[in-house]
Amino acid sequence: MLQNTPITALILGVCIFLGLVGLGWCLGDAARDLRSYERTVTVKGLSEREMPADIAIWPIQYTVADNDLGKLYETLDGHAQTIKSYLQQAGIKDSEITVTPPAITDKLAQVYSSSPGEFRYSAVQTVTVYSHNVALVRQQMSDILQLGKKGIALTGNSQGQTEEYLYTQLNQIKPDMIQEATTAARAVAAKFAVDSNSQLGKIKQAVQGQFTIEPRDTNNQHIKKIRVVSTVEYYLSD
Repeated sequence: MLQNTPITALILGVCIFLGLVGLGWCLGDAARDLRSYERTVTVKGLSEREMPADIAIWPIQYTVADNDLGKLYETLDGHAQTIKSYLQQAGIKDSEITVTPPAITDKLAQVYSSSPGEFRYSAVQTVTVYSHNVALVRQQMSDILQLGKKGIALTGNSQGQTEEYLYTQLNQIKPDMIQEATTAARAVAAKFAVDSNSQLGKIKQAVQGQFTIEPRDTNNQHIKKIRVVSTVEYYLSD
């Protein structure tokens, strides 16, 4: 029985060798099939829309100067009431108007001030309109000089205060825009498949980009450009 051991070992070795060769062949075919199945194309689809803003934020800033602090506050309060009355007469609701506390500057209290000049105290105050009636607010912006004629020194944008427009209805248009972006991506992928003599398969993975809301241009801040880019990866087959 010991004499047959080398022969048995040889036969066993040959069987193992043939098995490994067959396994390698099968694995090679599987790898080739897998690589064929993993052929993909990644495309992007864009959806854009222009929508009017639905909220207007309008800060009206003005300055007052006086040597008497009490009179300064009286003037500030009087200007605030004048502005509120003007806005309410134009149709803006009282609930849409807010008045912020004034910023008072005492020139004598400043470290590097040797002389207060003509007036010791100066103040800056802001009346802000927050309204859904964007058209009405924009109309009043063009007539703001009427307040100047009432003796109110408006500062304009000198203190970084400027009107702002918001669009808050994104959730209402988001589903349609996502569908548009996905449809556009599939059209690009289908064209690529035709050009490469391939068949377009199912989606392997998809990534929805972030929605961006920006002004259409610097002169039309109240018109918003909304866009989203979807990235989709499709399988390809022969």
